Amino acid sequence: MPHNIPILETEHLRLRPHGVSDFSELAAMWADSAVTRYIGGRPLSSEDCWARLLPYAGHWQLLGFGYWVVARHAQGQGYATEAGRAALDWGDGHFGPRDSS
Repeated sequence: MPHNIPILETEHLRLRPHGVSDFSELAAMWADSAVTRYIGGRPLSSEDCWARLLPYAGHWQLLGFGYWVVARHAQGQGYATEAGRAALDWGDGHFGPRDSS
């Protein structure tokens, strides 16, 4: 069952769903060893990036939650906390509050 994918707006960010038009930037990001150093340990090929993009959309369509786009140029700008808070706030509103234990 398809779900409406929320777009989250924060003071500095707009978190939106992935689309086919994001492929070239996604492939460039995942080919960058600075990005993959702590996530998987190796840069990804274009084929690997395509295989990664498909479930990004599928999670939302099948499960009602998933990933939002974060551009590579946002890295190192201090936006991770802002994006994480927005995602957690959305989750609390959508699924209910998290258990704090």
